[in-house]
Parts: sequence; C-alpha cells; structure tokens
Amino acid sequence: MRYISVLCLLCLLFMAATCKKNDKVAAQLAGKIWLHSFEEDEEGLWVYRPNTFDFPPSRGRTGFSLEPGGVFKRYEIAPTDGLQEETGEWEQLEKDLVQIRMAQGSPPPNEYKIQIVQLGKEQLKVKRIE
Repeated sequence: MRYISVLCLLCLLFMAATCKKNDKVAAQLAGKIWLHSFEEDEEGLWVYRPNTFDFPPSRGRTGFSLEPGGVFKRYEIAPTDGLQEETGEWEQLEKDLVQIRMAQGSPPPNEYKIQIVQLGKEQLKVKRIE
C-alpha cells in the first residue's frame, strides 16, 4: 500500500511540473501582440516581435495575439494599410505546439498549427504547420 501511495504522489508531482512548463509558455505568448519581423525570417522559420519593438519602416506587418480563454486574433494588412483583425481560437496541444482555428468566413488558412522553435521576451520563432 505504501508503494502505491508513493507512486501516486510521484505521478502527481510529474503532472504538476509538466503543467507549469506549459503554463509558462502560454503566459509568455499570451497578452502580447506579436508582429511578423519578416526581415529576420530564416529558412522555414517565421520571426515575430512584440508590437512595442522598434521595427524598420515597412508597408505593413501581419501578426497575431493569443488571449485568455482561447481567443486568437490574427492581424492582416487592411486595404488602407492599417491592420484588419480576424478572430479565431487557439489551443496549446503540447509545450511547443499551438493549434489555431479561425472563425468561419476568415480568409485561408483557416486551421493550422504553429510550432514554437524559440521563445524569448523580445523574439518568437515559429514554424507554421498547415
């Protein structure tokens, strides 16, 4: 009986540690508007920076934000060169994998995943999986 109790306790501790790591990644991503820093893209990787970053001049930037409650906002360049907001949902599947589902009627792609390759306070590198 003692062995089973110890085993259950170890399982709970492992699950708690795993959840904390996922929560930390979600907390770093959420609450910011991430804009595409296309000048820094690498082969197969897209680079994003917070909207407070001092970007070089450009004709516009796309981006996204992850909000609490699973709300996803995608920002596209509007016809007037501003940002056009489209809404959808996000779900963290794994520590480094986020599922995106856009609302019906949004321009494609409507469903895709982003794999987080690198996440820092001032830079995010992702690989898009469609």
